[in-house]
Amino acid sequence: METLKDKVVLLVGASGGIGAKTAALLSGSGAKVFITGRNQSNLSSVAQQAGIPAERCFSLDVTRESEVNAAVQNILQQAGTIDILINAAGIGIIKPIDQLSSEEFQRTLQTNLLGAFHLVKAVLPGMKESKRGLIINIPGVLGKVPMAGAAAYAASKYGLTGMMQSIREELKRTDIRITQLYLGGVDSPFWDTIDLRVQRDRMIVADEAAKAIWFLCQQPRSGVVSEMVLQPFNHQAI
Repeated sequence: METLKDKVVLLVGASGGIGAKTAALLSGSGAKVFITGRNQSNLSSVAQQAGIPAERCFSLDVTRESEVNAAVQNILQQAGTIDILINAAGIGIIKPIDQLSSEEFQRTLQTNLLGAFHLVKAVLPGMKESKRGLIINIPGVLGKVPMAGAAAYAASKYGLTGMMQSIREELKRTDIRITQLYLGGVDSPFWDTIDLRVQRDRMIVADEAAKAIWFLCQQPRSGVVSEMVLQPFNHQAI
């Protein structure tokens, strides 16, 4: 396994439940972690708990390409490179199609798909220059298996899967690796605003989801984990 010591990691969506746990694990393993999130207050709290300096924290809206580019340039000025990009940002709107508005559909695509596009496009030039890198996205199982009420969410995650498969083809002759993590239900704040009856006590705990990301960051250079599927034992969809 590769060591994380002194690796430069950009963790997007660090103020969420999984992101916060991941930030702590990466920082504790000696990585130089830069974190972003939409909520500056939550982000500052995550940074303090994980021992991440304030200058490595960025309030960021991934739907705004200019903000993404500015954050990446700031990181490159501070650290010189980005070894690993982890995209844990996203929103979930779960509604039947007759209750789903066009605005909600577009907002989901902009955050979960266009945001990922902005991030990958911003970090790829530096990774190509250094001839190495690792990009980890988290489509979730709804990027493989549809669910009633998830038209917008599944569309964004299926799109993310297809986009990254195409980008992988473009990068075949480089040492830039792409990993897709298909998480099933994780007991995190993601579910706090979703009006759906779910058994959160049977979901994956955020600590274990974070450990999966932490593990993927250490995969050996001689190979690549193209996909990992982690889902609740009693609710396997794949």
